[in-house]
Amino acid sequence: MLQRMSPGSPDGLAVKTINYGIIGCGMMGQEHLRNIALLDGARAAAIFEPNEAMAAAALAIAPSAELCGSLDALLGREDLDCLLVASPNHCHVDALERIAATRPLPLLMEKPLYTDSADLARVEAVAARYPAPIWVAMEYRYMPPIQTFLHEVQRVTGGVTMLSIREHRFPFLNKVGDWNRFNRTTGGTLVEKCCHFFDLMRLILGSDPVRISASAGQMVNHLDERYGGRVPDVWDSGYVTVDFASGARAMLELCMYAEGARFQEEISAVGPNGKLEVFVPGPGRFWPAELGDAPVAQVVASPRAPKGPRAVNIPVEETILDAGDHNGSTYFQHARFIDLLRRGGVPEVGWADGAWAVRMGLAAQEAARSHRVMATF
Repeated sequence: MLQRMSPGSPDGLAVKTINYGIIGCGMMGQEHLRNIALLDGARAAAIFEPNEAMAAAALAIAPSAELCGSLDALLGREDLDCLLVASPNHCHVDALERIAATRPLPLLMEKPLYTDSADLARVEAVAARYPAPIWVAMEYRYMPPIQTFLHEVQRVTGGVTMLSIREHRFPFLNKVGDWNRFNRTTGGTLVEKCCHFFDLMRLILGSDPVRISASAGQMVNHLDERYGGRVPDVWDSGYVTVDFASGARAMLELCMYAEGARFQEEISAVGPNGKLEVFVPGPGRFWPAELGDAPVAQVVASPRAPKGPRAVNIPVEETILDAGDHNGSTYFQHARFIDLLRRGGVPEVGWADGAWAVRMGLAAQEAARSHRVMATF
């Protein structure tokens, strides 16, 4: 029987409050702040955000946090228990190296882990000597409906042979300095936006990729925008197909001018015993009020025998939904991260998982640019 599964949370151990140091408090950093504020026994103690408007917005969310004038000032605080990096993509590796050299605390690193293939060696060098956990923030794993999907997928399908992920969503939002409009600062759309999905592919299939092909480009979005005389070059749509060592096949379909859809993410897994699907709505703040209540996520199991789909809704508490744009996943991710800090162990999403997701994204970008199948894994 299909059952709801919660991503889980710490069990209220009587321990000291976890003090976060937050590096980067733009749109995603502020989502992290709102979710940390909802968790018992955790607080944002220090913030480094060089943009004045973003710093002011961050302090409005976390008024007890100290605003630090530099990364070194933040890293010098003795009361910190962990760090979160949520700066723009192209700043991640520099921040990782500075943290490793100065104050290697347990680290939650926003995706993508890096943006340029030349930087993988730098990441590997840090990871080889880093004395604390590095957890890569793949929030999509922790959406409650996707948690249910992950729990049920092998049982329902009998082993996934075909996997399809579709994201039909809104365009890239406006970010500080317009960094998310260009490949050189994002890593490209198939890295910036889609590393989540490549991570899910590996997780669901329990296998690594061997070949990637893709067709993608910039069709609609940002074509009439100019930043310093430059036209944005981030892609807004595409298809990616991936062959895995296990023999399974996966496909990604992305469209970033389809925000009118009822659901934003749809995942379908098929195996010899049946099919399992998950449907996840986009941010509730974008749902038109005149249409009534926003959609609720749903998981649907369709066995081959006896035939007949069985559906279950996966609601998320409104307070958690309102704290971010990722169906509650940021809250549950932090709960699991804090549990790791209190209990010990290894990250559920390690640096190697984060690196694989970027490698797949970069390979997909190159496959689409060159019209070649990439088989270099």
